[in-house]
Parts: sequence; C-alpha cells; structure tokens
Amino acid sequence: MLAAIAPMGIAIISLALRLINLSTPKGYVFDEVYYVDGARDFLKYGVEVTGSKPEFIVHPPVGKWLIASGIKIFGDNEFGWRFATAVIGVVLILLFARFVHVLFFSPLLTAMAAALMAMDGMMLVHSRTALLDLSVTFFVLLAVYLWHRQRHWYAAIAIGLALGTKWSALYFLILIALVSIYRVFTSYSGRNLVKPTLIKSLQYGLIPLLIYISTWTGWFLSKRGWDRQWSPNILASWWHYHAEMLGFHTGLTEKHSYQANPWSWLVMGRPTSFFYESPQGCSSKKCAQEVLALGTPILWWVGTIAIAVVLGFFFRALATKRFDSSLTIVVLGISAGYLPWFFFQQRTVFTFYAVIFEPFMLLAIIYCAKLLLDSSMVPGISTTIVAGLMVLIFLNFIYFVPLFTGEVINYSDWLKRMWMSSWI
Repeated sequence: MLAAIAPMGIAIISLALRLINLSTPKGYVFDEVYYVDGARDFLKYGVEVTGSKPEFIVHPPVGKWLIASGIKIFGDNEFGWRFATAVIGVVLILLFARFVHVLFFSPLLTAMAAALMAMDGMMLVHSRTALLDLSVTFFVLLAVYLWHRQRHWYAAIAIGLALGTKWSALYFLILIALVSIYRVFTSYSGRNLVKPTLIKSLQYGLIPLLIYISTWTGWFLSKRGWDRQWSPNILASWWHYHAEMLGFHTGLTEKHSYQANPWSWLVMGRPTSFFYESPQGCSSKKCAQEVLALGTPILWWVGTIAIAVVLGFFFRALATKRFDSSLTIVVLGISAGYLPWFFFQQRTVFTFYAVIFEPFMLLAIIYCAKLLLDSSMVPGISTTIVAGLMVLIFLNFIYFVPLFTGEVINYSDWLKRMWMSSWI
C-alpha cells in the first residue's frame, strides 16, 4: 500500500502537467500532421486515404487508432489529438513504478522510479504530442514486465500491439524470444525440450504475428486500402504493402536539420525541435516559443553513467554465471531499443527515438541508486548523494519546463537554456 501512495501522487501531478494547456501550441506539432490525419481517416473509413484515393502509409495502425480515440471523445482539435498520448504518459509512469517495485520491493526505489520518469523532458514532450513513439514505448515496457512475471501469453499480446504501433518493437520481440528459448534449453533436455519449445514458439512467434495482422483489420475489410487489389490473393497484397514499407524505411536518407547520430542520443547532443515560433507579446522586443524534445540533461547524463556501470556488473555476472534479473532487463532494453540504430548510419534518425529505451536507462539509475544506498559508506553519505541528485534533476526539469510545454518566453530566457550550440 505504501509503495503505491507516492507513485499515485506523482501520477496525478504528472497528469495535470500533461493536460493543462495541452492545446498549446496550436496546429500541428512536428509529425502530428501525418498521424492526426491518419487517425481522422481511421474514424471515417477504417483505412488511410488521400481525398478519395488510398494512401500509402509507413507505420502500422495501432498508435493512430489510439490518437483517434481522443478525437472521438474530445473532438477534432489539439486537445483531442493529444489526449490519448497524455494518458499513456501517465500510465507509463505507474507501470514503470510497478515494475521497479516487483524488481526491488522497495517503496523508496518505487517512488524514485515514478519521480524520475515524471521529471524527464522527453517523456513530457512525447506525452503532450500526438506521435507514435510513446505508445510503442508503453507496449514494449508492458511486454517486458509481463515477460519478467512469467505471464508469457499476455506478454505476447503486448509485444504484438507494440509491433502494430511501430516496427522498432521487433528488436524487443527477437531478444525476448531468444532469451526465452535459451532458458528452455538450459532448463530441459531430451524429449522434455519439445513441449516448452513449442509453447515458446507459439508465444513469441505465432501470437505476436496474429496480433499484428489483426491490427490491419481495417485494411483487410476495406476496398480503399492502398494496393488492396495488387494481387487476387489478399495476403500477397498485404505482403507487397509491407515490402514497400520496408523499402521506405531502409531508403530514408533525406537530410533533416534535426537528424542526430545515435552516438549523441544519450548525452542529448542534438535534441529534436518539434515546434518553434517567435510570437509577439513578451516584455522584451523578441519572444520565443519552442517545443524541444530534450531529455532533462542532468537526468540523461546521470543515466549514461548508470548504463556504463550496469554493463560492467552485467559482464561480471556473465563471468561468474550469477545473473541478476534487473541487470538482464536493463541490458535487454538497451540492446533492443538503442543498439540497432547504430547499424543505420545512412538513415535519417532523430534523438527522440530514444524514448523507447528510456525506461531501461532509468532502471539503470535505480539499480545504481540501490547500490549506493546498500553500500558500506559512512552513514548518510550515500543517502545524501542520491537525494542530492534527485534534487538536481528536479531543479533541472523545472528550469526547462518552458521548452517542454511550448510556453512563450523572452528570447533571452530561451537563449540561456540553449546549453549547447547544437541545440539551436
């Protein structure tokens, strides 16, 4: 009960921070122009169209259906577009806190987990923008949580929904499947291998595929779907569609002013500006209004160090064969959510993609905090270090809130927040 009080309080404050002035900025923010349009089409036709013609899309439907749910409830306006991701952002905080509680059974660490996720700027920006990345992050974390709890059938459904939001979830499915099969082969032998291997193949092979296919129901049922008539065999047409989507993603090399190499993501070398204007109305001669998908800098810099520490402990665990489940989960999340992007050096990629592995970075921080709090330092020193970092992160978050929420501020105040020239 005690472990739930702090996360619930943090979630309520976070919900307010997400819903207040959610309609700001007015109009589309970054790629909302694509996803909001798709959500409207789903509500009207069940598929995406351009005028009266089918429209080629490059992401599966689930995330856009979630955006559509907000439009259905609150109308076709900025608040309606962004409502679903705002709610998902709050539920994600609670899910992460629950995960940390299951791993460490510590009310203090559980509260820290909720606070860290609530104090991240990138998480807040995603929660106030109608994009797909926060939805796929939620389904991925839910899948990993359920997988850890040995609820594999539910985990399979969750990872299928993640795939139905964005293909980047595929790397998580592959790693979860490989680790699951490895555990089977180290726990069973001979004929006893057959049944658990078949079950795991169903859970992390067939079930996610069926869930993913089901997310395309609108395309299957409608004659408006793009290239729906490409072949007399509807599955062949669907496969052709996916081949075209794959071609788009692998061939996306067009230069963008805010593209960022994955090497810079953890240290926030080039955050993505979702929106920028110079409106009138400030006390100074020049104003600035920006929505910058910037992870709270001190939080991400601490997270970078924490990941390095966790990797060190993980490799030591490999040598001693004494595995810690929290170490395994951090390494799995970073490996699936971050490392694959290094193989796409020519592709146009952005720092805000890092949100998918952010929960695992935060888990690395929690792990390191536990090490400090459990250490044999002079009494009070380790607690002071952890508390001091939490206060610094909070103050850093508050300082950058105007850039997370699109507040109109004096240009001089905006410029003070450009800690690196690469942020401009």
